[in-house]
Amino acid sequence: MTGAALGHGRLSFVIELRSDNTAGVAPEILAAVQAANTGSALAYGGDDLTAHLHDVVRDVFEHPTARVFPVTSGTAANSLAISAATPPWGAVLCHETAHILTSEGGATSLFGGGAVMHGLGGEHALLDADVLRAHLGSVKWGDPHESQPSVLSLTMPSDLGTIYQPAQVVELTAVARERGLRVHLDGARLANAVAALGCSPAEATWRAGVDILSLGATKNGALSAEAIVVFDDAMADQLVFRTKRSGHVTSKMRFQSAQIAAYLTDGLWLRLAGSSNARMAELAARLDKLEPHGVRLIERVDVNMAFVELPDAAIDAAEAAGLVFYRMGPGTIRLVTSWQTTTEDVAAAAAAFESAAGAAG
Repeated sequence: MTGAALGHGRLSFVIELRSDNTAGVAPEILAAVQAANTGSALAYGGDDLTAHLHDVVRDVFEHPTARVFPVTSGTAANSLAISAATPPWGAVLCHETAHILTSEGGATSLFGGGAVMHGLGGEHALLDADVLRAHLGSVKWGDPHESQPSVLSLTMPSDLGTIYQPAQVVELTAVARERGLRVHLDGARLANAVAALGCSPAEATWRAGVDILSLGATKNGALSAEAIVVFDDAMADQLVFRTKRSGHVTSKMRFQSAQIAAYLTDGLWLRLAGSSNARMAELAARLDKLEPHGVRLIERVDVNMAFVELPDAAIDAAEAAGLVFYRMGPGTIRLVTSWQTTTEDVAAAAAAFESAAGAAG
């Protein structure tokens, strides 16, 4: 529990709403690390746990030849995945708010050998198929003076917490396929998206046309473990070398593999994500009632993230009460729940926001 009841206008403990990255490690995943910490095992992914992870991924994603590459960060997962899908003269198309464009220090261009990034528009931070089609139609194909689009990257959920329906992904990937583009999915919070959609991981990914994805786990209960999941053998063959060259073939990979395997086994990843989604839904419902006090949800709340507009005085008061969150700009904050967030945390946070908004309004 990160928070407690209100007392004299202030919470007894801080309630953490900055990011799901701030949460601890799920007990099941810690147990998996402890279980892997016995005896010896071949280094650099030659161990039985890493071999077992391939079987787990193939079962969960219902793909008989899927391959998985554990890495240490989401930035590495995204940039290395895309590097296996684009030549250096290629261009990567994504939404203008996409994490790979705004928040990863140009890693995609670095590992892609200089590949250019283009941000496109679309409501709710989701790419629009017509915008994508128009952009592809304007390209000077075959002209060496212009970078050639080679990868479509989708963020799921988006950086504003919205999700694509599988049919939307199918439409976008079909447009990309018309021009021979590969499709990458940034799945830093893929578990939250799949839990919210209620579909299978396969329906949200390769069956909708995705070739390669970054599988987030650290935000949802893992210990610095992420992975690249590949549904295309040619790209997987490249990643054997690209992961090593970039320093992401770790010597004791069994500990990363044990985490990802435990994460995906028996639906743990979806239960953890479902809990964080549910807590945000509870909090958003309370915040939505504060509209008369100048509180407004800026974007629809599909998963465990909410962007909220409220008076600066209310933001100050909420912080003073013991809530921690990110300020995105004047009068705007981001709230994120995690697998550790409890219903008690939500009740206390909502009460603090209600008190702050009431005093400010």
